[in-house]
Amino acid sequence: MRQKSMKYIRDYKDGDRVFDIYLCKHRQSAVTKNGKPYETVILQDKTGTIDAKIWDPNSAGICEFDAYDYIEVYGDVSAFQNALQISIKRTRKCREGEYNPGDYLPVSGKNIELMYTELTEYIYSIKNNSLRCLLEALFVKDEAFVRSFKQSSAAKSVHHGFVGGLLEHTLSVVKLCDYYCTAYPVLNRDLLLAAAMCHDIGKTKELSPFPANDYTEDGQLLGHIIMGTEMVGCKIREIPGFSPLLEGQLKHCILAHHGEYEYGSPKKPAIIEALALNFADNTDAKIQTFTEVLQGTKETGWLGFNRLFESNLRTTKVDE
Repeated sequence: MRQKSMKYIRDYKDGDRVFDIYLCKHRQSAVTKNGKPYETVILQDKTGTIDAKIWDPNSAGICEFDAYDYIEVYGDVSAFQNALQISIKRTRKCREGEYNPGDYLPVSGKNIELMYTELTEYIYSIKNNSLRCLLEALFVKDEAFVRSFKQSSAAKSVHHGFVGGLLEHTLSVVKLCDYYCTAYPVLNRDLLLAAAMCHDIGKTKELSPFPANDYTEDGQLLGHIIMGTEMVGCKIREIPGFSPLLEGQLKHCILAHHGEYEYGSPKKPAIIEALALNFADNTDAKIQTFTEVLQGTKETGWLGFNRLFESNLRTTKVDE
């Protein structure tokens, strides 16, 4: 391992000089309007990613490297369209032992094992035997699924795009749904919590493991909503006496959890538990997305227009 401590991407500012090792997340050739070739590179460490450009790809200082190689980068940081960008002058492909892979994978800031323990404790608060058996089959007995679920992200980007992100998001949604059940007794707690735990399990198959964290073939063709519904259906077939009506309602909650057709839901919520799940999922995703925007900037005050929120965003100033 290198003895030199690395500088993380989140710590760079306009005018900094770069001389460190990063994971190449993406590399693509392009041409300027004037016909001059250049390359776009996305560099990653555990704190995030940064856009980079190689303006002279034929330079002797630019080595051969591919996506998911670890490369030593020499260049300069500058601000471009309200974001930082690195102009790469030289690169060197690194050998195993020159870097610590743990420095390059974004990981939840919360303890993964503690979160998983907290999540599985909800299983034993569910009174319906069929739903409890289903959740045990997935989250307790299926060791391959458990490993994948703990390591998966909740998205390629936007929110919870880190190791443990799927777990962190799911636990937050379950907690919100549990609160809804105390505030609105009309909700069927067993159904809603089971749906909350299962709503995004398809992401273990939609996205490939880190460091790629990219859409799989089935992820592109089917998506996590359909795949998650199929996964639930497969487990239910192993449980004798599972009510077809309950199965349909649980699957409906998963199918409708994005709320609108334009957001990828095959169905709109038709039962109140599906509506509650949609609101809980959207709440956690939106607040986490805003949190990551704030964590990704050192600016204060107005931050500029954000296309995800379709609004000009601002940091919060509290009068003292």
